[in-house]
Amino acid sequence: MRHKINLFVFLVIAVFFTSCKKSYLTRDPYNAVSLSTAIKSEADLSVALNGVYSQLRNTDLFGRTLPLKGDLMADNVYVTTSNSNRYISINNFTTTSADAYPGAIWPNAYVIIKNANNVINAGLGLGGTTNTNQYAGEAFAIRALMYFELVRNFGHPYTVGQNDPGVSIVPDNLAFDPTITTVKPARSTVKQVYTQVISDLERAYTLMTVYRGTAYFSKYAARALEARVYQNMGDWVNAKAMALDVINNSGWVLLAPAAYVSPTGSLGGTSAASALNTYSPGGYWASPSVQTSTKNETFFEVGSDLLSNNGFDQIGFIYLQVGGGYGDILGNAELYNLYSATDVRRGLMPLAPAGYRSGQAGNIYLCYKYPNPANGADKDDTKIIRLSDVLLIAAEAYYNTADIPNANLYLNKVAQQRDPAFAGYANAGAQVLEDILTERRKELAFEGSRFWDLVRLQRSWTKTRNQNPLTTIAVTPANTQLIFAIPQAERDANPNIVQNPGY
Repeated sequence: MRHKINLFVFLVIAVFFTSCKKSYLTRDPYNAVSLSTAIKSEADLSVALNGVYSQLRNTDLFGRTLPLKGDLMADNVYVTTSNSNRYISINNFTTTSADAYPGAIWPNAYVIIKNANNVINAGLGLGGTTNTNQYAGEAFAIRALMYFELVRNFGHPYTVGQNDPGVSIVPDNLAFDPTITTVKPARSTVKQVYTQVISDLERAYTLMTVYRGTAYFSKYAARALEARVYQNMGDWVNAKAMALDVINNSGWVLLAPAAYVSPTGSLGGTSAASALNTYSPGGYWASPSVQTSTKNETFFEVGSDLLSNNGFDQIGFIYLQVGGGYGDILGNAELYNLYSATDVRRGLMPLAPAGYRSGQAGNIYLCYKYPNPANGADKDDTKIIRLSDVLLIAAEAYYNTADIPNANLYLNKVAQQRDPAFAGYANAGAQVLEDILTERRKELAFEGSRFWDLVRLQRSWTKTRNQNPLTTIAVTPANTQLIFAIPQAERDANPNIVQNPGY
C-alpha cells in the first residue's frame, strides 16, 4: 500500500538517525509531534478518534462511492444518458486495475485502519476509564467496518471462497513501531479477514458502554454490524443471535409511517431548477442531522453538516440536480413498481414530470434518501446500519434455521410498518426467502445493500445500464467484475499482493 511503503521508508530513516550520536539528528520535527507523545489524555484520544470518523466521509468511501456501488452494480439504479462522466465503468461493469474508484477505496480504507490502530493502542494504555474504553471500542468497530468493506470489495464472498485471497491484515502496531520489518504484507484469506472483523467487533461490544449518538459507534451498533457480517458469512445461528440481542436489548425502535416519510411540496415544472421544485420526503429522511439522544431507526451513520461535507462530491449531488447537483443516477421502473400505492417508501422514490431530467427519455424515478444538497454543501448523513436491516437479518436467519413462522414474523415487522394497508406475508418454503429479499430491496434501496445480497447468495440478475432506450447487462456469479481488481499502484509498490482473477 502506497502509504505503508512511505511509512516504512520513514521508519527506516528514523531508526538510522536515532542510532547516530549527533543530538541534532534526534530532535523532534518542528511542525509535528510523534505518535508516542500525541495522545496522552482522554481529550487527545477524543480528538484523534474524531479525525478517524471524519475520514469515513471520504468521497470514495461512505461519502459516495461505497453506498452508490451497492445499488449501481445491482438492479436498482443506472447512470443517465446525459451525465457528468462519473461511475461509468461501474455502471458498465468495465472496471480495470487502473480504475480510479477501487484505486481510491483501497488506500483510503487502509489510512483509516492505520489511524484506528493509533487510537486503539493509545486508548488501551490510558488507564481503562469508561471514556478511554469507549473510544478504543469505537476504534475497534471502525477498523472492523473497514476490513469488512475491503474484503467484500476485493475478495470473493465468504460463502463460496473463504480460502481465496482476501486483503492484507496490517499488524496492530504498524502505525508507530519502528522495529517492524513486515511492511509489504501478502493478502490474508477471506476467512482470516472475517475472523479479524468478528474479533474486533467482539472487543468493541465489550469495551463500549456509552451511547454518544448515531454519528458514533455504540455497543449495539457494533452488534448490529456483527449480525450483518455473520449474514454475509452464511452463519445463521450467530446471525440470529446477534440480531436478537440488538432487537431485544438495544431499545431502538422503528418509526410510525408518517414519521418515517411524510411528503410535502411538489416536483413541479419541467426541470430540477424549476422554482416549483419544492418536494421533500418529510419525516426521518428529511432531517439532515444525526441523532444524539433518541434511538429511532439508525444505529450508526456517517455524519455531515454545513461545515463538514464533501460539497458537490457527496452522495446527494450524484442523485439529485437540486442545488446544482449532477443528478446522474436514477432509479429504475422495476424497483419503483415493487412499492404499493400505500407504501410510504414510495415517497422516497417520486416519479418526476416528463422532461425533468435533461437528455433522459422515459419515466424519471428520483432518489430522495439524500434530499439536502444545496449550493455546494450536502448535509445528508450516510446511514450505515439501521434497525430494519437487523430485523430482516433475523427473518433470514430464522428462514435458514427452518423456523418459518418467526421468519414471517420478523419480515412483517418491517413490511407492515412501512405499508399499514399490507396484510402481511404468510408464505412457506423457498418463497419466504424471496419475500425477505424483496423486502430488503424495498427497504434498503439507495443505501448500498442490494448488490451484496445478490452476490452473497450467488444470484444472477439483469443490470440496467440505461432505461430508455433500454440497455442491460446479464450478470452471473461467474462475472469477474463482481470483485474489484487490486489497484495496480498497490501491486507496483507491494509485489506480495496477487491480482484477482480476470484482471
